[in-house]
Amino acid sequence: MTTVRIPAGWPATEEQARAIQDELRERVVLDEPGPPPGTGHVTGVDVAYDDERDVVVAAAVVLDAASLAVVAEATAVGRISFPYVPGLLAFREIPMVLAALDGLPCPPGLVVCDGYGRAHPRRFGLASHLGVLTGLPTIGVAKNPFTFTYDDPDAPRGSTSPLLADTEEVGRALRTRDAVKPVFVSVGHRVDLDNACAHTLALTPEYRLPETTRRADALCRRALREATL
Repeated sequence: MTTVRIPAGWPATEEQARAIQDELRERVVLDEPGPPPGTGHVTGVDVAYDDERDVVVAAAVVLDAASLAVVAEATAVGRISFPYVPGLLAFREIPMVLAALDGLPCPPGLVVCDGYGRAHPRRFGLASHLGVLTGLPTIGVAKNPFTFTYDDPDAPRGSTSPLLADTEEVGRALRTRDAVKPVFVSVGHRVDLDNACAHTLALTPEYRLPETTRRADALCRRALREATL
């Protein structure tokens, strides 16, 4: 496990964080399809907190995209780097997630975040932020629609409906299991929305949530327990 310090110059106020979002958002690449589903590596990242002890842990788990077998994993631990503010969650998580990715012994390929990319009030969620900083293709797969609206997709697996901010499509509600609540997919960086949904389906052969998210969640929870013993 890597121990991480809060980076020098890290934003301390909401105003500073929003200014960084505005600057980095201009660098998001939306006109690349991304890697084909089922090829190369795909990596899940997730974060767990112990606010009372001021500890945050991130995990990165690399899967073989074809077999979904674990190829590599890494964790990082440090102090919480930013207060909880809706829309600015990335500033609590990015330093640890970057360190976990840096600790991997192999290229991560596509990175799947447990959260949002374009489906964000400022169109710059964690998946977009991480993608711009690393140059990696990224998507967000969230458990709920945040502040956005959608019509319930049809019951069969693979059905979708637009995730909307007024009339703008910022992502899709995607049914990964027949008649089970959808997940909410959005583009992060260097992947288009059709491909992001295709990757999500390839990563959900048995469960509602992607295997990347399930594996990374389990690893970071275990690492948090070990870090706070």
